[in-house]
Amino acid sequence: MKFKIFLGLMLNLSLAFGQNQQITKLDGNNIAFVEIDKTVKLLMDKANVQGLSLSILNKNQPAYIKSYGFKNMDKGEYLDTSTVLYAASFSKAVFGYLTMKLVQEKVIDLDTPLYKYLSKPISEYEYFSDLKSDDRCTLMTARMCLSHTTGLPNVRWVHPTTGEEDTLGVMKIYFTPGEKYAYSGEGIKLLQLVVEEITKKNVEELAQEKIFKPIGMTRTGYIWHERFDDNYAIGHLADNTLNPKKKRTKPVAGASLVTTIADYTRFIDYLMKQKGLDKKLFKEMISPQIEILSKTQFPVITEETTTENKAINLSYGLGWGLLKCKYGRAFFKEGHDDAWRNYNINFIDKGISIIIITNSANGEFIFKELLETLIGDTFTPWKWEGYFPIGYKK
Repeated sequence: MKFKIFLGLMLNLSLAFGQNQQITKLDGNNIAFVEIDKTVKLLMDKANVQGLSLSILNKNQPAYIKSYGFKNMDKGEYLDTSTVLYAASFSKAVFGYLTMKLVQEKVIDLDTPLYKYLSKPISEYEYFSDLKSDDRCTLMTARMCLSHTTGLPNVRWVHPTTGEEDTLGVMKIYFTPGEKYAYSGEGIKLLQLVVEEITKKNVEELAQEKIFKPIGMTRTGYIWHERFDDNYAIGHLADNTLNPKKKRTKPVAGASLVTTIADYTRFIDYLMKQKGLDKKLFKEMISPQIEILSKTQFPVITEETTTENKAINLSYGLGWGLLKCKYGRAFFKEGHDDAWRNYNINFIDKGISIIIITNSANGEFIFKELLETLIGDTFTPWKWEGYFPIGYKK
């Protein structure tokens, strides 16, 4: 595969930094831009990753941003750093930050049972009507939703213990809320319901007001805007088949975010500088709320446990996965859909971040090697996340 490269300067990168032409990794060693290019292209070719956008922060500021490959392979159209991409579950991290902004404004409390904010019982809302005979829904809080401890499934139409399609889509609480970690998009939907009822605004309106406009994320939204039509990516399945993403008109807090690599870098840059939240709330957001002992992230509810991730203190914060290593704390978030594979990890004590967004079902095959080679990240729990390289024997 031949790649046409678009190099985009991010924010206000200084001329001096641009002349540096290298990135500092976690261990203090450097990697040249030319070596980054070589690594990315070789791995993309090896795994047939049709398109990828990459950003790296050093010293809590953007140091490298570039797009590789195709936004639409059939048409021979190439990605650039302004191409709108599907963020998938990056949506949850942004919503987590938005919720913390509302906590700061005293609009919502992390530990008040959510039903107290609603005009009627949770089970009287159609989407959650299956919970009418389970009083445990009254225990759920914003903290539980953001730390994925509600006991609700990830997606109601996928069985949380087998991972198989569940055509009935019955909503069910699988364990007492707060008891343990189990990734749950449905828990995020519950919190979205509450936030929107309290504020009388939808998530798109709130995010534009409190995050996107203040940060300058002009090509980002929880819904599709006409201005995105001039430059957007199509997803690609493993065999190169195109997989267009729906242009949503209603926001979904856990799943509908679209953005560019330039815009999402602005967001991470903002967080790494700890802007927008007071120190106490920012610390709470990236502090462990629940230890993670599951052997894998998906299926989300399993009795199988492991001690393999004890060394990195794998846990969940409020909207973010967390780990700790010899280089300090890190917070991370994945994104995964049919033809999109995304990953972001932020080593806040070192001021180093990496953002990878791919419009390819094959994207996750190269995450482990990209993380290790580009920033020296050997700590991401890639087995737990299912980021197995091509040829890896499980």
